Amino acid sequence: MTTSSPNRPATIHQVARLAGVSHTTVSRYLQDKESLKPTTRVKVDFAVKALDYRPNLVARSMRTRRTNRLAIVMPASPEAFPGRLLAAATETAHQAGYQVEMVSVEGSVRSRSARIIDLARSGQVEGILSISSIDVRGRASAEIPIVATGTYDDNLRGLGELADATEIREIIEHLAGLGHRDFFHVAGPSTFASARNRKSVYLETIERMGLRSVGVHDGNWTAKSGYDGITSLPDDCGVTAVVAGNDVVATGVIRGARSRGWEVPRDLSVFGWDDLEFARFTTPSLSTVAVNREAQGRDGILRLLAEIRGEPAPEPTTKTINRLIYRESTAPPPPKSR
Repeated sequence: MTTSSPNRPATIHQVARLAGVSHTTVSRYLQDKESLKPTTRVKVDFAVKALDYRPNLVARSMRTRRTNRLAIVMPASPEAFPGRLLAAATETAHQAGYQVEMVSVEGSVRSRSARIIDLARSGQVEGILSISSIDVRGRASAEIPIVATGTYDDNLRGLGELADATEIREIIEHLAGLGHRDFFHVAGPSTFASARNRKSVYLETIERMGLRSVGVHDGNWTAKSGYDGITSLPDDCGVTAVVAGNDVVATGVIRGARSRGWEVPRDLSVFGWDDLEFARFTTPSLSTVAVNREAQGRDGILRLLAEIRGEPAPEPTTKTINRLIYRESTAPPPPKSR
């Protein structure tokens, strides 16, 4: 097998020899692998990985005025870190032959937008994906594409699809279909649009369907909030179903219910949100809403790549990023309310 020296990086010619193709074919692979026949693409892909080949980006940029670099910009010091979105965005960019730089920018929307425009004019990257809102004015003079997802605010709190609470209606309709009539909601912090929307849709749906809400506990995203919410209810409250702000809150609800002698789901059904990994392994496993953050990352990069190539914007990979998952924590209510 052709290999490179342990002290010297592999060359495009070595990749071509190992793959059994010309160096121009390897160059085409690096620029647009989808333009190659599948069998050729597999051979070149194997050679690139076997030799750990990395293109000489400096030399390429001097010849083509391309850097093959993208930037993903986010606010500094966020309250949350969108790890799954960033991982999917980065992987999508790498598959297209681009390297990715994460850039943390401080300040207001205006000052952050000015910094982004400066980066766009620097020639260091070919495109920028901003995962927080920016001022669109001046973007046309930036010389390279800038795509804003509009998914997060300045503290990376969910907006747009991430704050959509439509699935709360489906949750309540499902539980009502099982026979539940008495509900309780443990809400997240009101500083989050997602928490406000879930509470609003909860109250609207309860009223529209003629159901009964025994109350709303305005808490935060912690398990203790769920525990405190459920243990604060009077013994004769009659609640049989709880809609929790997220999965962590839901685990606190379950623990608090058990401390009162209420078993889930025998006496109380509990629904969470986020489909965190542990939700599958709790006892009982947690009914929840899966949020496809990976799709957001992929779609953002694909829109950016389309602008770089002068192509039409692609259709989103999913119609909605939210999907209900029914597990063991939900069941019909007990024959007689407490």
